[in-house]
Amino acid sequence: MRKNTKAIAWDFDGVLNRNVIGGKFVWSETLEEDLGIPLKDFQEGIFNRTFMQVISGKTDLKDHIRDWLCRQDHPHTADAILTYWFAKDDLQDPLTCGLVERLRLTGIRQVVATNNEHHRTTYIERTSGFSDRVDRVFSSGRIGHAKPDAAFFQHVSTSLDLPPEDMLLIDDSSANIAAARSLGWDGFHFTEETRTELASFLGL
Repeated sequence: MRKNTKAIAWDFDGVLNRNVIGGKFVWSETLEEDLGIPLKDFQEGIFNRTFMQVISGKTDLKDHIRDWLCRQDHPHTADAILTYWFAKDDLQDPLTCGLVERLRLTGIRQVVATNNEHHRTTYIERTSGFSDRVDRVFSSGRIGHAKPDAAFFQHVSTSLDLPPEDMLLIDDSSANIAAARSLGWDGFHFTEETRTELASFLGL
């Protein structure tokens, strides 16, 4: 294990969950075929400028989707859309999830540190099973701040009662890595090009 690292904070989407390939979410490719909803309509209606209110826990995701559905001509409920979306988006990466399991044998503390609201956070914990694999799941929806906001990282290290220099972030966002490093964390920028280097970086 890397010197000084006492806890590893794993990003979820794009790291533990291989649902982002080539900059695109895999689930989005079959949305129109499966639900009859054009991807462009869904993206513009859901992932608009107000979506950060959802990610930071200030607006409930179900309410956000219901509001959009009220303006559309789709026969689906918000619950049905979330059930489809979360299941299609559950694409756990054998590489990184395998490293989590190997690291559990070393006793090092591991957490998930993700920009997700509370419905998907609960899915990640219970349905995807990460509450049994890591010590804790930290999410922007519960913290009230999203990466790369310094308050997100400060909340994680404070909750773990560890100084920043004991923390390692593994994330696919260079902005998140830069923000964590500026606070004293160590960081590994996880990409398609660097994914095969992660095990050696961790000393495994």
